Amino acid sequence: MRRLRSHPLLILRTLLILTLLSIAVTTHAATPKVQTIWQLLDYLAVDYAGAVDEGRVINAFEYAEMQEFSANVSERLAELPSHPQQATLRQQAKALQQLISDKSAPTSVARQARSLAEELLQAYPVPRAPQELPDLSQAAALYQSHCASCHGATGGGDGPQSAGMDPPPIAFTDLERARQRSLFALQQVIERGLEGTAMTSYAHLSEAQRWALAFYIGQFAFDQKMAERGEKLWRDQPALQAALPDPAAFIQAQPASLAGLSDEAADALTAYLRRHPERLADANIAQNAAGNSAILALARQRLQQTLDAYAQGQHKQARDMALSAYLDGVEPIEPLLRARDPELLAAIEAAMLNVRGAIGTQADQATLQNRVSEAGEVLDRIELVLTTHSSADTLTAFTGALTILLREGLEALLIVVAMIAFLKKAGRPEALAYVHGGWIGALLAGGATWFAATHLVEISGASREVTEGLAALFAVVVLISVGIWMHGKSQADAWQRYIHDKLSHALSRGSAWFLFMLAFIVVYREAFETVLFYAALWSQGEHRAILLGAAVACLLLALVAWLILRYSRRLPFGQFFAASAVLVAVLAVVLAGKGVAALQEAGWLPVSLYAGPRFDLLGLYPTLQGVSAQVLTLLILLAGFAWNTRNARLAQVR
Repeated sequence: MRRLRSHPLLILRTLLILTLLSIAVTTHAATPKVQTIWQLLDYLAVDYAGAVDEGRVINAFEYAEMQEFSANVSERLAELPSHPQQATLRQQAKALQQLISDKSAPTSVARQARSLAEELLQAYPVPRAPQELPDLSQAAALYQSHCASCHGATGGGDGPQSAGMDPPPIAFTDLERARQRSLFALQQVIERGLEGTAMTSYAHLSEAQRWALAFYIGQFAFDQKMAERGEKLWRDQPALQAALPDPAAFIQAQPASLAGLSDEAADALTAYLRRHPERLADANIAQNAAGNSAILALARQRLQQTLDAYAQGQHKQARDMALSAYLDGVEPIEPLLRARDPELLAAIEAAMLNVRGAIGTQADQATLQNRVSEAGEVLDRIELVLTTHSSADTLTAFTGALTILLREGLEALLIVVAMIAFLKKAGRPEALAYVHGGWIGALLAGGATWFAATHLVEISGASREVTEGLAALFAVVVLISVGIWMHGKSQADAWQRYIHDKLSHALSRGSAWFLFMLAFIVVYREAFETVLFYAALWSQGEHRAILLGAAVACLLLALVAWLILRYSRRLPFGQFFAASAVLVAVLAVVLAGKGVAALQEAGWLPVSLYAGPRFDLLGLYPTLQGVSAQVLTLLILLAGFAWNTRNARLAQVR
């Protein structure tokens, strides 16, 4: 019997682990495919002009390659993991193929390819900038040892091994071509190589070396005289520092489109900043507000696209755009906004939910327009809050770090401390190792998440919400069973029978691992969100204030844990289990609402709104799906409690 009862636990545990891991694995697995597609699109945008001019094919070989590459893009998009934007990306890829088939103008093809490339990286994020700006002191030596033999000592594509290569090595000194290539594009070719050419992957070099090479190669078309003019512009016109993109955006930008400058000014600044990337760090703080404005602009753009698609009867497209408005236009600034104005964060979440709800109920166009306008007004208020604080001040950083950790840590702490108190009360100290192993392992996994989010991959808003939602719902299932069990033992007679029957004489291995998994899941769910919030706060500066806020939060959480453990020892068995059952039941209902809400925000569940209150602390949101999940959880718990009471009465009669 014991073995049979452990099977559902093993299945649930295995499924959850696989689900959580699959998000990270899918992100890593998709990244090389996404990078390849992006490279193809970048190649199409830059080189199509060499194949077609004024509707005529001027290079048959190049044109055939353009057709092949565009078809390759469509095929590879179909192979990517499922995503709400995937169908739209494939439609855009077909439109690109048609433009090339029609021998359209190079500007039209480049615009479509660039647009598709940007949409691709928004849907399937990959790191687009180094974690630290590169040191170029060894870049020249790296180039001479790895690149000069083909591309030439000065980047002219005339190295000693270039003879006979088809296609020939790229001439990095070609100014017109260089104006269309971002540093990110150069780094991608260095890392991945280029299919159909002699350019092989240099992934064996370190990330720092690959980025240093990209910066160095990106200088060849922009000579020293340009760099000297760029230095003068940088020194004499401080306003340029505010107009330029932040370091990450500069790395992704094409020189031709740099800050709307003239070609001469853009060339000069490109020449200077690619030689002196450290100057980008000097202007980074001034760019925070501009970066936030760009993210909010994306949210507004997606909301407008939502309206346009809905007006054309494309409801699925409208839903996808509304979802993107939240995940791509609000999620990235959520940590900073939560630290500065939590009420405003709740307002934009509610407004975005209302937009998706109007689409879900197929409301009329005027109603959707009103919902979008309301969301736009909240976005305006957010921009005012963020732009009036161009960098995190000490009090904001401290308060944000303190409240985030308290908010995310309290739920997990209550569950873990309840398990510890139970084991101590039951005289099972040997099982404490499993609980402690669970929460310690979760904190280590949270640290690994921090490292991954800041050094390896960009964790998208959708991945974050899915992870939180699935973990919350798994915890609900476990807490329901634990809560009903604890309630059953709240009667003194029931506890005595439990001891008498020796069911707690030794926890089975499956039961002990059950405790481990519960501790791990509830703590990792909160750690996952906390580290992402802290990573965003950390990038705003004021590190000492953040560390102080975290330390104070940890002390407060430790005090709560100490108080619960101390006073729980004084409670009689019946009162202890009754109180624990109520606590676990409340947490199960709260997590049910939060789990459904997270999956709705990720687009995994539909949204049906009703006129009702929103209370984040209780996981209460005005959606029928969320409230239904909470009501169902509560009914199951009440039914379990009623069953326990009935059995206790029958036992007394006997």
